[in-house]
Amino acid sequence: MKGNKKLIDTMNSLLADELTAINQYMVHAEMSDNWGYEKLHKSVEKRSIDEMKHAEKLIARILFLEGIPIVSNLKTMHIGAEIPKQINNDHALEMDAVKAYNAAIMLAGEVGDFATRDLLESILKDEDRHIDEIEAMTDQISQMTLQVFLSTQLA
Repeated sequence: MKGNKKLIDTMNSLLADELTAINQYMVHAEMSDNWGYEKLHKSVEKRSIDEMKHAEKLIARILFLEGIPIVSNLKTMHIGAEIPKQINNDHALEMDAVKAYNAAIMLAGEVGDFATRDLLESILKDEDRHIDEIEAMTDQISQMTLQVFLSTQLA
């Protein structure tokens, strides 16, 4: 099925966002693992895997629409040298994703591709959940101090 070129281009931009997020989260997860924060490692690693699944869905849909998935583009990653900076960088990444998905959902509706819109909405729900998880960590750090929070992230 021949898809709308502007929508396919938008989906390739979303794909670049997802591929960037996979890498940023994987580095943050491995840094947490290296520092001994096993619970935090698993949490961030799971988020990275969620982003992999999003990328897979976008690739499949782009192919279905007879587009070419561009997997060689990455956006700028923001790797934090410490946990609070990582959390802030990850929050900004997710906020940008929500904005981009909302715009793509509107475009899909405008061009009458409601199946793509449904796919994008399902991914948006995951991104909303990621924001909620990240904001919960920020709240925990604020309420219990960084040191206490990190002590809860050990194996």
